[in-house]
Amino acid sequence: MKLRQPTDFLILEALEDRGRNVATNLAAHTGKSRKNINTRLPVLEDYGLVRKIGPAERSGLYEITSLGKAALVYRDQYDEVDDFESLIEGPSAGGARQNGGTQASFVRGEDETDDEED
Repeated sequence: MKLRQPTDFLILEALEDRGRNVATNLAAHTGKSRKNINTRLPVLEDYGLVRKIGPAERSGLYEITSLGKAALVYRDQYDEVDDFESLIEGPSAGGARQNGGTQASFVRGEDETDDEED
């Protein structure tokens, strides 16, 4: 995850403070050009920090995600850590992704067994 400072954090702050918004308004709130904002929003979406929402597919309306909020919490550590993405996802994020499917199957397996015994 390679963020541009301060632009990306300004976008995230504006979305957190003012709620869902479009590039034109975000440009006004951040003092950055609309072209710059339009370039950065899809990158932030790819990182999972913002989400493009309706009502129309091409509306350009974005909102901050929980991962984007975590990025703001750890903003001061961005330059100090080697893997900012792991920092904001938390220590158990990698393990949860790897084991999540297995645990879900195991739980479903237990439920099926319980149903058969009844």
